[in-house]
Amino acid sequence: MRIIVGLLLLSGLSLAQAPDVKTVSGSTAALYQMAIGNVIKAAEAMPEANYGFKPVDTVRSFGEIAGHVANAQFTFCGAAKGEQKAAPGADKMKSKAEIVAALKSAKSYCDTAYGMLTDANAGDAVKFMRGERARIGVLEFNTVHTYEHYGNLVTYMRIKGLVPPSSQR
Repeated sequence: MRIIVGLLLLSGLSLAQAPDVKTVSGSTAALYQMAIGNVIKAAEAMPEANYGFKPVDTVRSFGEIAGHVANAQFTFCGAAKGEQKAAPGADKMKSKAEIVAALKSAKSYCDTAYGMLTDANAGDAVKFMRGERARIGVLEFNTVHTYEHYGNLVTYMRIKGLVPPSSQR
């Protein structure tokens, strides 16, 4: 418990905002807050001049990855809420300000999905992609996907000589 609370504090959340990590739904929400918090901080820390940076031509740029994360939040969290929410097209945005704003908007949208998650409704089936999945499974998938791409962003930051948010003390 102390580790999760400590990580929440490092991610910029106050204890008043922290989900109840003694519940399954609260633990799921807490891990999401860490993941998206790190992505947003990485997007804020990367200089705009590096938003087009790609280590090789065959991969997404830093900005494209951050935009992809913003878009995906609407897909995952919309499914968990029983909605189809259109993504903002953030993977096509070029400016740092637009992409950071899209990430923050996506987080706000997802905060409502994680906020309505309870231990009682976590197992409810929701439509997702071509079938159904437990609501908590969709939200956990979102967190895993967010962290997967945070790992990409970390690599790009390290290549550019920047310390990623999760490594800062």
